[in-house]
Amino acid sequence: MSFADRRAALAARVRARELTVAPGVFDLVSARIADQAGFAALYMSGYGVSASRMGLPDAGLTSFADMVDQARRLTAGTSAPLIADADTGFGGLLNVRHTVEGYEAVGVAAIQFEDQEFPKKCGHAEGRRVIDTDDMVKKVEVAVDSRSSDDFLVIARTDARSSLGLNEAIARGRAYAAAGADLIFVESPETEDEFARIAAEVDAPLVANMVEGGFSPMLSADRLAGLGFTIALFPTMGLFAATAAMRSAYGALHTEGASPGANSLMPIGEMHTLMGFDEVWAFDERWAD
Repeated sequence: MSFADRRAALAARVRARELTVAPGVFDLVSARIADQAGFAALYMSGYGVSASRMGLPDAGLTSFADMVDQARRLTAGTSAPLIADADTGFGGLLNVRHTVEGYEAVGVAAIQFEDQEFPKKCGHAEGRRVIDTDDMVKKVEVAVDSRSSDDFLVIARTDARSSLGLNEAIARGRAYAAAGADLIFVESPETEDEFARIAAEVDAPLVANMVEGGFSPMLSADRLAGLGFTIALFPTMGLFAATAAMRSAYGALHTEGASPGANSLMPIGEMHTLMGFDEVWAFDERWAD
C-alpha cells in the first residue's frame, strides 16, 4: 500500500469516527509483529524510541533527526498507517513546519504535537509544564498549513490536565480543534468520568492514551468507542512486554547459566519468517547456479 493510500485509509476512519486501536511500536521487530497482527494503524511512541534507540528517558532528549529516521525505517518495513509522535515540534514555528514536511516525506500518516514547554516529559510523568494556549494554536495552524495533503492528519495534544485541571484541558482541546487540528488528544484524564466529559464537551475526533500504570484508568477499546473516542493508543504495551520478557530470560541465564528454553522463546523458524528469510531463500533458489 502506498503512503498516500495509507493516509487515505486512516483519514477515512477518523472522519467516520470509527475507533482505531494503535499499538505502540519502537523498532522494526515490534513494528512487524504489530503489523502482521492486522492493526489498522501503528503508533511510533516517543517513549519507546527514546528507550530503545537512545537508552534515554522520554524527556526531550531525542531530536527531530532521531525521530524522523526511525519513522522512515518503520514506514518502509510495514504496511499499516503510522501515527508518529513529534513531541513539541522540536522548537518554534519554523521547526514545526520542518517537522511536518519531514514526517510527511517519509510516509507518516498522522503526526502528534503537544503543548508542553521544551524540554518535554512523558505524558505520564510528573513535572510537565505547558505553553500558552495561543502559542500552541499557532503551532497547530502552521502544522496544518505546512502539509501537502489533507489526509496527513494533525493531532494536537494538551498536557494541561495534570497542572491546570480538566476545565483548562478541555478549553485547550476546543481551541486546537478550532485552529484546524484533525484530532484532539487530552492527555492523562484521571477517571472514566473525565474521559466521558472530554468526549461530551470537545466536538472533534478524539485520542485516548492507555498507559499501563499511568495516571489514567485502563479502558477497553469497546468502552472507549462507546464513549466516543476515535483513536485508542496503547503506546508502551509492547515495550513493557518485551522488556519484562528479556529481563526474565537474561535473569535465568545469569542465575542458572543456561537458556530458559525454547518453550518460552520465539522459535527460530518463526523469527526467520518475521525477518524475511523466506524471501531471501526464494531469491537464492531462483538465482542459484
